[in-house]
Amino acid sequence: MNNIWTKLNKPILVKAPMENVTDTVFRQMITNCGKPDLFFSEFINCDGLASIGLPHVIHLLKYTPQEKPIIAQIWGNNPENYKIAIPIITKMGFDGIDINMGCPERNVVAKGCCSGLINNPILAKKLYSIAKQSAPLLPISIKTRIGYNRINTSEWIGFLLELKPAAITIHARTVKEMSKVPAHWDEIGVAVQIRNKMKSKTLIIGNGDVKSRQEAIQLSKTYGVDGVMIGRGIFQNIWLYDKNKQLDQITPKEKISLLIRHILLFDKTWGGKKSYGIMKKFYKVYINGFEQANNIRTRLMEFKNAQETLDFLNNCIC
Repeated sequence: MNNIWTKLNKPILVKAPMENVTDTVFRQMITNCGKPDLFFSEFINCDGLASIGLPHVIHLLKYTPQEKPIIAQIWGNNPENYKIAIPIITKMGFDGIDINMGCPERNVVAKGCCSGLINNPILAKKLYSIAKQSAPLLPISIKTRIGYNRINTSEWIGFLLELKPAAITIHARTVKEMSKVPAHWDEIGVAVQIRNKMKSKTLIIGNGDVKSRQEAIQLSKTYGVDGVMIGRGIFQNIWLYDKNKQLDQITPKEKISLLIRHILLFDKTWGGKKSYGIMKKFYKVYINGFEQANNIRTRLMEFKNAQETLDFLNNCIC
């Protein structure tokens, strides 16, 4: 088996999957600003891949060579659809497959998917086993949380470690807590201790409230994790993976120029396939930290398409 997880230097810095955010376009922009050690795709439902709706969801797995290594993250709770979906993913050249057992979105959890699997370990084990059987040449990993209604790290993570996944990414909150409380990084430390006591080879990746590369490295040292996954921190600093680039060194002209590149790439990649409105969530990534940034963002929100936005931004940097 070609296990990408064992080939990366520690601590492994991972970009978290984020729905309608970390598509191929934004991943390419991140790569241009400082590449993480490992990317995850947007999470994709195996039910969609296994149905006639495949053409409408397959774009979630689109990537370019510069984004590798990259893991495809899947979700769902239908074993038969895992059997259909995973071979499709395997043929696309991903470096691994990750099973989402951590998303706390209420409608998804209510159906017993994602973090709903924390309450159904029998099904969780079955889905993992099917993934292993369906992709024998790829490492299978799991992303999860430390419990459902209460912290249950020892029992739940201990159970997952017995499955021997290549890696477990642990978001340090319960499902009930969502993102409303500070991440319990001490519980990730507990998970590392359990892993070490079991003499397991599974890597432990910590996740939750990490805002910078420096913080990720410090947390890895403090809690003994093999790597750190960063999610929303990228909105505060798209250059965070570049150890030689300081945010205060980036000029307003550079930031605006980078947003222009993002818009052009978004338009080239998706055209009319995606609403331009999606781009608006990225404005604050680039237009921040300088005089008139708030005013520029306010104006940007008025425009409805790429051309209007580009005309305005090009005037901003003249």
